Amino acid sequence: MSPRAPRVLVSAIALSQPMGGVLRQALELLPRVARLLDGRGGSLDLLISRDGLDPRLEQRLPGSVGRIPTAVPPGGPLTRALSEPRALRAALQAAQAAGRPYDLVHTGHLPVPAFDTPLAFLIHDLRDLEPGGGPWWRRRLAAQILPRAFRRAARVLTVSETMGAELVARFPVVEGKLHVVRHGADHLPVLERAPGPMGCERLDTRTPPGAGGERDPRPPIVHLGHLERRKNLELLLEAMALAPDLPPLLLAGRAKGSEDLRLAARARALGVAGRVAITGPVAEKELPGLLASAGCLVIPSKIEGFGIPALEAQRASLPLAVARAGALVEVSAPGTPSFDPEDAPGCAAAVRKSLSSSPGDLLVAKAFAEGFRWDASAEALLTAWGG
Repeated sequence: MSPRAPRVLVSAIALSQPMGGVLRQALELLPRVARLLDGRGGSLDLLISRDGLDPRLEQRLPGSVGRIPTAVPPGGPLTRALSEPRALRAALQAAQAAGRPYDLVHTGHLPVPAFDTPLAFLIHDLRDLEPGGGPWWRRRLAAQILPRAFRRAARVLTVSETMGAELVARFPVVEGKLHVVRHGADHLPVLERAPGPMGCERLDTRTPPGAGGERDPRPPIVHLGHLERRKNLELLLEAMALAPDLPPLLLAGRAKGSEDLRLAARARALGVAGRVAITGPVAEKELPGLLASAGCLVIPSKIEGFGIPALEAQRASLPLAVARAGALVEVSAPGTPSFDPEDAPGCAAAVRKSLSSSPGDLLVAKAFAEGFRWDASAEALLTAWGG
């Protein structure tokens, strides 16, 4: 007889957040792995913040998933540190008292409270340790907490082979308990390519004028993702200034802090404001249309643990250019135009090369991206949990 799959408690306190890699992973993986656990004699419960779950996640989760409400706020690590440990320990004690103890606690955010139950700790990237990845106090906190979390964890999970190699190099204690659970890419419908001006009228944003005030008829260069320093978007603005022949640029994503205002000011200083649009976040239902109608996607990040937009673009046959940083090369098909994240002329050259991608190039990239499936990711997660 096969051993029973584990009873797992996931701390979902930090999942009340805007769409990004962390929430995307939760939306796609938690419902799938819950069903796998159900079928193999295990179970999944979620510890939930006072704000509840994202409605999209709540709608997808099977009824077998236990929801454990708490009064813990979903804010940053300093806010959660005051109340999350008590809530987590209370849930563990209640399960023990009921005769149904958990085999594993899974968390993917800091801080990591102390408890006796085995811990699976998921880390997406090491931005908290890098300059530009967050405020100084968060770097100092992470430098103290992360090594302890890695030592305590029974299993350490990450999202790419690149991140796995970096973790082993910087924290040798994770070797032997590291599991790579890659993201999938098959969460969006794919529309037929129909490139057009700005390519996003349904986003309710104004098309920036061309040099003479006229509408630029070319499909735009697009960046998808949060607007934050580690995304290195200033490099794209510098590339636009160096290459006036390039199509307009669309920056689509939620700004962290005042990064949108800083980038807008930088665009004005470089003389490219008339060729750049900053739209704010894109609704998920609008993403397939944007991917189908853009000219190319560019990701210039300096820190990237995975890079879901790169796979979304390739599945949609949208030309791609990426920085040679983090896991971006790992999630890009061989031959994808790339550039050093400090090299604005190289970025402009890679964008030009991307815009001239052949149909054959795009077919290769699409086939590559189709290899990243969320069902396979769920199986990998269950294996990492010991199921």
